Amino acid sequence: MTMFTDLEPRAPDAILGLMERFRADDRPDKVSLASGVYVDESGTTPVLDTVREAEARILAGQTTKVYKPIGGDPAYTAPVRDLVFGADHPAVVGGRIETLHTPGGTGALRVAGDLVAAIAPGAAVWLSTPTWPNHPQVFSAAGLPLRNYPYLGEDGELDIETMLNVLHSVPAGDVVVLHGCCHNPTGIDPTAEQWERIAETVAESGALPLLDFAYQGFADSLTDDARGLRALLARGGTMFVASSFSKNFALYDERVGALSIVGTDAAETATLLSHTKGVIRANYSNPPAHGGEIVATVLADDALRARWVDEVGMMRDRINGNRTRFVAGLQAAGAPGNHEALMRQRGMFSLLPLGEERVARLRDAFGIYVVGKGRV
Repeated sequence: MTMFTDLEPRAPDAILGLMERFRADDRPDKVSLASGVYVDESGTTPVLDTVREAEARILAGQTTKVYKPIGGDPAYTAPVRDLVFGADHPAVVGGRIETLHTPGGTGALRVAGDLVAAIAPGAAVWLSTPTWPNHPQVFSAAGLPLRNYPYLGEDGELDIETMLNVLHSVPAGDVVVLHGCCHNPTGIDPTAEQWERIAETVAESGALPLLDFAYQGFADSLTDDARGLRALLARGGTMFVASSFSKNFALYDERVGALSIVGTDAAETATLLSHTKGVIRANYSNPPAHGGEIVATVLADDALRARWVDEVGMMRDRINGNRTRFVAGLQAAGAPGNHEALMRQRGMFSLLPLGEERVARLRDAFGIYVVGKGRV
């Protein structure tokens, strides 16, 4: 008998566990609508041309495999900060923002959660209903209590008034997780005017906004997708931003992310940076190098960067085109639902009103794999 003898198996992850089940399915006509991974017309997830070229340059010039700094190489963190916030933004120029290299966007979220737990252990984390299935796991694992705020209305639209009413009541010092763009799983993003109201409400409450910015460039453009970030930043308070390059660089298996710390002034940012480095040191010590070097190489070269922007645009156009064809198919079949709301959605996901029984039937009878109650 050991300390693990009575341990019960844990339920599979809602998304990755479903993908394991999909891979084990031997039906030749099976279809996965589960994983948040871009695929091209041939059904493959390609390596971007700019990524291939950057990798070739890196391998040709590489002379060492020495550790990166705890927060990452400035050759990566500086251009990432400028991409996310804009190089000429007053908060950047004024030293209010520090960006750290993390193992993916999930790593950024966990570092932020651990930082909050260390500094303000009584703080709760507020998540939208619904949200990415891994959000609750990440912040619960950091030891933080969870709360929810409403997001999706019964009509399939953003329920902004109910959302704001709840956000107004969030206690000062709690954390509000907001999706920067391409809300996962609904695809419903606030308008520019709604973002201003959200930013003002969160600022008035005294809560700490944590922006999950995993899909920059997949909604409208790299710049336009940061409208929510800019609205929050304009309030002048402290905020965290978790970024990922899994999607817009198609670097899924390289685990490339960043956590940006925004303080009320440069001194507060420096203090938060020191504590964040302490959290990282006790976790993974240093970020992995290769994926970050790819991103840094592309962003540092004007010609390569311009080609990458075009590649992001092509992926975005294909996603939007697929959404248009999907909605047209629903309309042609006479399917019920708010088709106009579906067309206004952005990014890789939509949340369909299927329910668990229909999702199970799609999977078991037809080999169509859908997450939860209807995320595709």
